[in-house]
Amino acid sequence: MARRSYAQFGNADYGIWYRFAAVLVKPVTTALVKPDWRGWEHLPKEGGFIAAVNHNSIIDPVIYAHWQYNSGRPPRILGKSSLFSIPFIGFMLRKTGQIPVFRESTDAAQAFRAAIDAVNNGQCVQFYPEGTLTRDPDLWPMTGKSGVARVALMTGAPVIPVAHWGAHEIIPPYGRPGYGKGKFNLFPRHRVVVAAGPPVDLSKYRGQELTGQVLTDATEDIMAAITAVLADIRGEQPPAERYDMRKAARERAAAALAERRRAKGGVDDTEEAAQ
Repeated sequence: MARRSYAQFGNADYGIWYRFAAVLVKPVTTALVKPDWRGWEHLPKEGGFIAAVNHNSIIDPVIYAHWQYNSGRPPRILGKSSLFSIPFIGFMLRKTGQIPVFRESTDAAQAFRAAIDAVNNGQCVQFYPEGTLTRDPDLWPMTGKSGVARVALMTGAPVIPVAHWGAHEIIPPYGRPGYGKGKFNLFPRHRVVVAAGPPVDLSKYRGQELTGQVLTDATEDIMAAITAVLADIRGEQPPAERYDMRKAARERAAAALAERRRAKGGVDDTEEAAQ
């Protein structure tokens, strides 16, 4: 397991609350995980940057935070606002400078302003570009949301793709069958890999107007870089087409509509098109 001295980084922002949180959390992750930490050489030694990370288990944030903390550059993680209302957990999230995300509300932009300020102040800000646990059947990264690209292009900060693999064997996504015998597989300890890759090349977008197409293309470049790191960890070829939650939802809705029409003795869309 690679190790690095915190002293190698001149601007590591470890305060008393961050260190206290580490004392509480690291023994838990150490008890559950056989860590295989890789790629710290790709992290900037100084200045703000963005870590864009894949998401396939609810314990990903804890394991990623352990990896990032040990790198010498403590992260500021964007998390669901509901977590900040949980007693003690919310207190610790605020004290360690984590950033709440208010989904589908007028306060949603606050997270991006806070992320931009943190990056501009030389800190590491972590995003889950997918916005939620992957729904890809084989746990590959889905299509991403544009927030990470927007912050990157507005700040000019490097984006470091990070992938982890193995946490899904401890707590499978949504208790999905096929990954372990139950919803929680805490023991024996599972090997979990967290790895970073080289910064994503977003130079062709610098200076351009942040149109929807520019943000979409930059986001896909970021997701492709994360997928490449994960493919290297897994030693497998990722799917040719990225899973798209919106497309999948439309397809499910169309299939359900066709099924209702068939059940009522009607003609479904496919049959109508064939006539």
